[in-house]
Formats: sequence, C-alpha cells, structure tokens
Amino acid sequence: MKQIQLLLTQNVSNLGIIGDVVKVKAGYARNYLLPHGYATTPTKGAIERLAAERAVVEAQLKELFATQATIIEKLADFEITMERAANEQGLLFGGVSQHEIAVALREGGFDIEDRHVRLGEQIKRLDSYEIPVVISKELKTNIKLWVVSDKPKEVLEAEAAEEKARLAAELAAERVEDAEAEAAGE
Repeated sequence: MKQIQLLLTQNVSNLGIIGDVVKVKAGYARNYLLPHGYATTPTKGAIERLAAERAVVEAQLKELFATQATIIEKLADFEITMERAANEQGLLFGGVSQHEIAVALREGGFDIEDRHVRLGEQIKRLDSYEIPVVISKELKTNIKLWVVSDKPKEVLEAEAAEEKARLAAELAAERVEDAEAEAAGE
C-alpha cells in the first residue's frame, strides 16, 4: 500500500484544509484528489502561494469553532419533549429518528446537522433518553429527550384501568370454568 504526499489546494472533509501536506493512498490521490483539483504536488512555491489562503481558512475555522462551542454550551442542559402515538405497553407506533431530533433542535434555535445527533437506532418506547450531540471530538454534550404519549394522562390511565378490568374478568371466567370442570370431574 503505497502512500504519496500531496498538498491540498482546497479543504477536504476528514483529510485536511488548504495548504496541508498530507499522505494518502496512491489510488485515492490518482482517482479523486488530483482529477478534482483538490491537491497537487507539494513544492516550496506552491506551499507559499497557498499560505495566505490557509491563514484565511484557519481564521474561519477558529470562528466556526467558537460558534460551535457556544452552541454546545447552551445545549448542555437542554431538554426536548416529543409526543408520539403509543400502545398501552409504551411501544411507539412509529419511532423517533436522528433526523427528527435534529429538526427539533434546529426549531429550538440551534444550528445542528443531522449527523451531529448520535442515535444508534430509532427510539421505539415512551421514556426519557440521554442523546449525545457531537459536533467534533472536542465539542460534545448530551441532551435530555422525553418521549411521551400524545394521549392525555387521564385517557392513558382509563385505558390501563379498562385493560386491567378486562384481564381480571378473563381470569375470573377461567377460574369459574376450572371450578366447574373440577366439580364435573368429581
């Protein structure tokens, strides 16, 4: 696996910023970086030409980092409540996805992308959850997510009471049948 050194002429996600000298696999360089003009051969003149652009990009990144740090600071104690339809056992008919949480955060005034919300799989139960929000390695926090039923508490309690009464009636009927069977068997 031969690696070659290249000078980035543009910012490349997960690789570096303009002016960085990076080592990449030959195939990545040959098939992607060089044909798209994202990189060139590192020469002293090319590095000097890109120095001014690099300084501008570094300043922008520093500004972006400061903005994102304030977002993470504000998110530290943030809570979201989402109402969802669920059955009596608390299982959601749909689910809560990473995208829906990110949309709720954006509606709350936070500049958060879907990929910043780290959710392994869809949430399928009524409960409270700690959801990691990770902008970068240094900028991360957890938010509290409450997934609650869209039905009022009284309706849920009435449905639970009805279910309990139904189960009790079934159990009583079974006992009567068992008693009758036992009496007939004697």
